[in-house]
Amino acid sequence: MAEATPQLRILLHQQQPQKERSPITVSSHADRNRVLEVFRRALSQVGPPANFALQTVQEAIKPQKQTVLVQDENQSLENALRALLQELASSAVQLGERTMQYGQSIDGAGSMPGLIPRLLDIVLYLCEQSHVEGGMIFQLLEDLTEMSTIRDCKEVFGYIESKQDILGKQELFGRGKLVMLRTCNQLLRRLSKANDVVFCGRILMFLAHVFPLSERSALNVKGVFNTSNQTKYEQEPPEGISVDFNFYKTFWSLQEHFCNPTSMTLASAKWQNFTSSLMVVMDTFEAQPLHEDDGSANILDEEEAVAFSIKYLTSSKLMGLELKDPNFRRHILVQCLILFDYLKAPGKNDKEGPKEIMREEIKSYEERVKKLLEMIPSKGKEFLERVEHILEREKNWVWWKRDGCPPFEKQATERKTNQDGAKKRKPRWRLGNKELSQLWKWADQNPNALTDAQRVRTPSITEYWKALAEDMDTSAGIEAEYHHKNNRVYCWKGLRFSARQDLEGFSRFTDHGVEGVVPPELLPPDIRSKYHAKAGDKSKRAKKEEEVKGNAPLVEDNQNAGATTELEGSGSGAELEDSAAPMDTDVGAVGATNSGGPSPDEAQKQSPDDEVGQEVVQPILDSEPEPELDAEGKPEQMLEPELPKPATIDLQDGVEESPQEPIAPSN
Repeated sequence: MAEATPQLRILLHQQQPQKERSPITVSSHADRNRVLEVFRRALSQVGPPANFALQTVQEAIKPQKQTVLVQDENQSLENALRALLQELASSAVQLGERTMQYGQSIDGAGSMPGLIPRLLDIVLYLCEQSHVEGGMIFQLLEDLTEMSTIRDCKEVFGYIESKQDILGKQELFGRGKLVMLRTCNQLLRRLSKANDVVFCGRILMFLAHVFPLSERSALNVKGVFNTSNQTKYEQEPPEGISVDFNFYKTFWSLQEHFCNPTSMTLASAKWQNFTSSLMVVMDTFEAQPLHEDDGSANILDEEEAVAFSIKYLTSSKLMGLELKDPNFRRHILVQCLILFDYLKAPGKNDKEGPKEIMREEIKSYEERVKKLLEMIPSKGKEFLERVEHILEREKNWVWWKRDGCPPFEKQATERKTNQDGAKKRKPRWRLGNKELSQLWKWADQNPNALTDAQRVRTPSITEYWKALAEDMDTSAGIEAEYHHKNNRVYCWKGLRFSARQDLEGFSRFTDHGVEGVVPPELLPPDIRSKYHAKAGDKSKRAKKEEEVKGNAPLVEDNQNAGATTELEGSGSGAELEDSAAPMDTDVGAVGATNSGGPSPDEAQKQSPDDEVGQEVVQPILDSEPEPELDAEGKPEQMLEPELPKPATIDLQDGVEESPQEPIAPSN
């Protein structure tokens, strides 16, 4: 391009508007060298990084603030540290030393770590104390893994594992978790899944430790299978093979179905091909059972286990030896159980699940596979139990992913404390619990509560259980946490009432709990059929309660009449004969009075159980025939000689009373 003329250059200069440019901080080459020299001196210092790390940063950067760097200062420091890290790694490679061991020295006082671990410790301390940007340490670790070999990466990752508690802190990990995830994924891509199995497992365990369970990046939400992991085997029979080649192809063709199980649910033809191939393999395993000697001969030593491959060889020449290997058979059969477990897992709706015919076939094949696993020596039964336990726990993950992977973490609830910061103590009740203390408090506030006639009233079970019956009605829409069955005091009182008034309903407590004690007439028909065999019949309990309420006044009048007749005591024999008829109607009450039982006032205070018992006895007494009379018109029992009774003294009046003549009881 030709150079512009001076006139054109001036014209362009005049047309451009003049703008004020803000000053840009650019670290020069000399400044970067000064920063590197300051950190080189810091690497040679002895002691923990807390003693000199902050002073080193202040000397190298000279920040505007004393303890925290601004954005431009952080970027300048990061560029300088990345250049220093690259320089140290290059020096280690040129000298033929291990990256993490370069610069390591051993003296009489102890061993000093290498220069690179020393540099990482200084940066990690600065990031932890928030003196520099938190993602700086993660960026240095990523650079170090990229410029290191696989052998050196194992030592670098060992340093990461030793610092995972500090790196996993939320305030630090939140700044660099994406960088750390990218670093680990790049390492996994570089590693061999067959030769570096242990190292891959260490990386996955570290990710599981620092990332939460509900991390979306670690979940296979869509359930996609790795169809690229294909098992290659021979398609044409080689010369001199001693194994049935058709069985060889049938056996290794199962891996195509294991690789993509979803294809069998979509196409029934593939399921038929899989089942036919599986039947051939299981028939061969049953026809050639293994013995205990076969199981002990294939145990690997520690040295052999290190070089053991996770994938079996598919050469047709090895087929005969592999069939004699117990671990090989277990490997194939466990794959079948995993496949069956996946096919039985429910989908998001009923249409996604397997058909009924397919379910029955899966069940029969699964039972046969489990029997084959039990037959494999050694400890086949124990091995099957472990596999079943693992598959059972795997169902929890299946349901969790089906529900949309809800988070596992729950926020910790803080305990309420007083203003002074001390924990709130539980209240101590005066009489042991809240109910008794409240009852005592009411008595102090209301002295008439002890003399109230309604305080000893016992409610009927129909009235008492009505609240619980409303809770059991699903149409009421009452939440379970507000049900009366959760109130232990309410249930305890109700069970005492039912034990006194309804033994039949009380007996249902052992089978159905407190809900079975509720009277059936209070429950809706659908709930009544669950706890009671005869839902349409009316309960006899209601009739019994009506009879109790109707006969209670009559019993009380009869008791008062009998007591009045007894207290008069001065009547003649003719008066006793005239009063014989009404006395027969309440002979139980009079007999109790004459035999030293409760007085008439005490008879009125009898419990409801006693009143009910009197009503049951009364119809029996009325139905009995009257006793025969002798010639004088007196009962025959009156003719028997009676022993004289001693005189009784009334403690209130101090008057001696003469013994009364006995009254003939009825049969």
